[in-house]
Amino acid sequence: MAETIADTRRLFSKPQNLNDAYGPPSNFLEIDVSNPETIGVGRGRYTTYEVRLKTNLPIFKLKESCVRRRYSDFEWLRAELERESKVVVPPLPGKALFRQLPFRGDDGIFDDSFIEERRQGLEQFLNKVAGHPLAQNERCLHMFLQDESVDKSYTPSKIRQA
Repeated sequence: MAETIADTRRLFSKPQNLNDAYGPPSNFLEIDVSNPETIGVGRGRYTTYEVRLKTNLPIFKLKESCVRRRYSDFEWLRAELERESKVVVPPLPGKALFRQLPFRGDDGIFDDSFIEERRQGLEQFLNKVAGHPLAQNERCLHMFLQDESVDKSYTPSKIRQA
């Protein structure tokens, strides 16, 4: 019988220089959710978050953008991605129904610690979704990240790379 011997020779790769090691990454996508701002009074009160995008991926028309979004916009994005894409969409941070009850000793959903916790969850959600190659082709994601306002009556479609 013939013996099979594993090939253990090293692959020869080009040596890495300082520019390769410390230069700009070939492809990057950075999304930050920051600067929460509570707007309005009473029942019309809500919090918006700044969504800042920096990328060099060719699929995005703008390499840098900054928009403001509220929690309901994130819910809309998640629903659109679930309906239109083949991507398993991660969950959003919860609605915090108990925090909306009256006669609480704190500010409920407008409490600083809750807003910070939600901000972190929204940032995680967006980075997971936007990092997925199939989700990057969805028009709703591009609109959410780069258009000043979200047109919720848009026609779903795929983005074609230029």
